[in-house]
Amino acid sequence: MPATTPATLTTRALLLDMDGTLVNSDAVVERCWRRWADRQGLDAGEVLRVVHGRQGFATMAVLLPDRPMEENYADNRVMLAEETADLDGVVPVPGAPAFMAAIADLPHALVTSADEALAQARMGAAALRMPETRITAESVGASKPDPEGFLKGAAALGFDPADCVVFEDSEAGIQAGRAARMRVVGVGPRAAAFAPDVHVADLTRLRVEPATDGSITLTVLT
Repeated sequence: MPATTPATLTTRALLLDMDGTLVNSDAVVERCWRRWADRQGLDAGEVLRVVHGRQGFATMAVLLPDRPMEENYADNRVMLAEETADLDGVVPVPGAPAFMAAIADLPHALVTSADEALAQARMGAAALRMPETRITAESVGASKPDPEGFLKGAAALGFDPADCVVFEDSEAGIQAGRAARMRVVGVGPRAAAFAPDVHVADLTRLRVEPATDGSITLTVLT
């Protein structure tokens, strides 16, 4: 069951996943991974159940545990190129433009499993402002659900993990946020199943209120 309390969270910095959280890229993700599943002789439905939140090579390692990692890295490079070139159907999550405007002057970072090129392409296709501080695939040695990305995001902003709130849509991402000892706002239908600290259907359901002491209050709208 999704978490519904507390109705508010107070924090000092925001760490934002991209796909499924700010940008709806499900259509292209499904197209690319269905092609990959066909090439590997795997059931596409099973593949799509585990792709969200992880870097491609990490997803491949889960699905093909006996395959050499060199092959996963090679396939991942192909996958990133395909995803970067295919922007058909990439749109903002409802409420994302207003949310990004509301946090423009607040401490925040993008923490995504996409590489820099894919992040730029998808944020651009969704007409969303790219955060100045971002942790992309090139920035980390381990994919979500490892907490490295979120810990690096907190460090880049100059905050302790306990002072950060993660925004995520996927199981791997929520696990990463928890492993970093951060609170998690789950966004969208996928997140509801993994009991984040707070869940919202989309970003229209969240109010952001900065305070003079530097804190930020996030309120779930009913």
